[in-house]
Amino acid sequence: MDGERMDYLEGLNDRQRDAVLHTEGPLLIMAGAGSGKTRVVTHKIAYLIEEKGVYPSSILAITFTNKAASEMKDRVKELIDADVDKMWMGTFHSICVRILRRDIDRLGYDRSFTIYDRDDQITLMKECIKELNIDKTMYKESAVLSKISSLKDASIEPDSYINENYSEFRERTIGELYALYEKKLKKYNALDFDDLIIKTVVLLKENKDILEFYQNKFKHVFVDEYQDTNKIQYEFARLLSGKHENICVVGDSDQSIYGWRGADIGNILNFEKDFENSTVILLEQNYRSTPNILNVANKVIGNNFERQAKNLWTNREEGEKVVYEQLDYSEEEGHFIANKIHQLIYKGYKLKDIAVLYRTNAQSRTFEESFMKEELPYKIVGGLRFYDRKEVKDVIAYLKVLQNPNDNISIKRIINTPRRGVGLATISKIEEYAIEHGESFYGALLSLDEIDSLNARAKNSVSPFIDTMNVLMAKKEVMGLKDFIEEMISSIGYIEELKKEDTIEARTRIENIKEFISVALNFENINEDATLEDFLASVSLLSDVDKTVDENNLITLMTIHSAKGLEFKVVFVVGLEEGLFPSFRSLESDEDIEEERRLMYVALTRAEEVLFITNAKRRTIYGNTNYTLPSRFIEEMGDTIEKPEVKKANIQSKSADESLIRIKDFTMPNLNYNPAMMKKRNDGDKEVNIGDKVKHKKWGIGTVAMVKEREGDKELTIAFDKGGLKRLLLSIAPIEIIGG
Repeated sequence: MDGERMDYLEGLNDRQRDAVLHTEGPLLIMAGAGSGKTRVVTHKIAYLIEEKGVYPSSILAITFTNKAASEMKDRVKELIDADVDKMWMGTFHSICVRILRRDIDRLGYDRSFTIYDRDDQITLMKECIKELNIDKTMYKESAVLSKISSLKDASIEPDSYINENYSEFRERTIGELYALYEKKLKKYNALDFDDLIIKTVVLLKENKDILEFYQNKFKHVFVDEYQDTNKIQYEFARLLSGKHENICVVGDSDQSIYGWRGADIGNILNFEKDFENSTVILLEQNYRSTPNILNVANKVIGNNFERQAKNLWTNREEGEKVVYEQLDYSEEEGHFIANKIHQLIYKGYKLKDIAVLYRTNAQSRTFEESFMKEELPYKIVGGLRFYDRKEVKDVIAYLKVLQNPNDNISIKRIINTPRRGVGLATISKIEEYAIEHGESFYGALLSLDEIDSLNARAKNSVSPFIDTMNVLMAKKEVMGLKDFIEEMISSIGYIEELKKEDTIEARTRIENIKEFISVALNFENINEDATLEDFLASVSLLSDVDKTVDENNLITLMTIHSAKGLEFKVVFVVGLEEGLFPSFRSLESDEDIEEERRLMYVALTRAEEVLFITNAKRRTIYGNTNYTLPSRFIEEMGDTIEKPEVKKANIQSKSADESLIRIKDFTMPNLNYNPAMMKKRNDGDKEVNIGDKVKHKKWGIGTVAMVKEREGDKELTIAFDKGGLKRLLLSIAPIEIIGG
């Protein structure tokens, strides 16, 4: 750059260099955890463009999250001056949307199709259940939709499923719901998420000219996280790379943890069979974790049979031994970790360096309670997403209707939002008219005067809505994206209604709507000539992982699945008990146990410097307390973990105020820890006697009631005037001795 030719191999190890230089034919980069795969892919793309003269527009790179695509593109931009934006880089869904927007009319859809999210799908399924007069207590919308999704992934059409299960009443009924669901999607000019890839594959298979166009266009195809691809995603990548066969897939068979949602580990394990003359390169040098952590991970995953053999190694120093701790009760697990975190903070770690990883969301309760008692700020990854909040979904529904008036699901959501006095009976009568006359719901609204079943009051409540929408549809064609959305929000009176409520919740909702306008502005600034349909597609394709952002100085609590792709200096992997991790459902299947073991491997390899593994002899979860057995994974770790003879915290008889030795109490709300103050307090040799008066930063004046020697330190029991009875370690407690 800047006139100098960059060495795209600089700083790469031998295996990484081999991967970058391989530019012809199928290539599998089997990249172990923390082995620098993103660096390899970005350098490989830069090398192709700068050294091999490949046009950026000839490169397709598929990722599993929008965040990964954005980061990859930014890193390529840092390496070369070429017009990187001309590359097609994004998720399977976003790439397929681009293809469908151009040619979906070949399948009988309009190019302005709507993408239905989960809530839209549930609303549509309710409509199907009602129309077929099916007992809704026997067929839950979410369960039926999950079944339909699995059928779509397996390329099973509704008619085929009905015929195969004709004698099975329940399955046949699901097939009939599937058929009606598909029919209504087509009628409403809408696709669900499964359709985005499925319809694209159908489009390519049934239209040779379109397939050839994209095969000629994309001379190099990259697929990230290949171990997580399903059957239809594999087929899509195979079709597009079919001519040049320059397909480079990157992944790790040891990190395939999404079998429950259709991922097929066979895609990565069978790569050499599927693609003739292919090359496999193993990336085994790890740049994240210490040898002690890697030894544990290697030992565990070595028990799997369905894997490409490899052994992670690193040049880093040995680091701390991995510690395994078994507590008596699940509640003690939380207190143990809280105390360890205080010690880690004293050593210089920040709260944001620390993650607690668990198998199920239900496990978080004990840690939340312990952290609240110990005044340790934390965040739970996986809360309600911005785009799942009611007010944001309402605004998006308005935009969907303005973009695609045939979207019956969205229009029924907004016709009485904000409240206009349009009741369910009115909506039902409009819907009946639409079905009778073969029109969309919006089409029926345009014929409002002809709906005889509606009285004058009902028509008067609906008319202003129709007038507003018609005006907005005209304005959409002439206004910029952000200005139009502001105009729409103002026109529908949504914020005005929230202001009338005058509650904290209403004010929060107003802030969320304003933030949505900021999202539109940002999208408009990044995307020249941004259209409403582009914006809606972008919003629809946002994922949970994309919302996992680096926030404030907080401990992170999350499931292991949510932690995929992340790293932390300190990791606690908790709840290692049979039936919990590995999960109860996996115990009867070797395949499922192997996936649980891969999940364990993912958890272990999130740690950079310090790793703790914990479980409890008795656990309370889902309202029941049971004795447990240690997870088989602990035995598999063998002598790679340390099992100290440690003190267990006994909290059974203590109140919240006496709830454990507080191995700190220098935590202030602003988290500004002062190392100088800590050093001053590190004075376990000073004389403290029963009856001495002390002053605590938080609890004020207290009297020493008991002094115990504790491993070179002094454990003080102090009766504070404000805080009651507390137990503190002298070396790090924020106290001052003020007299005897």
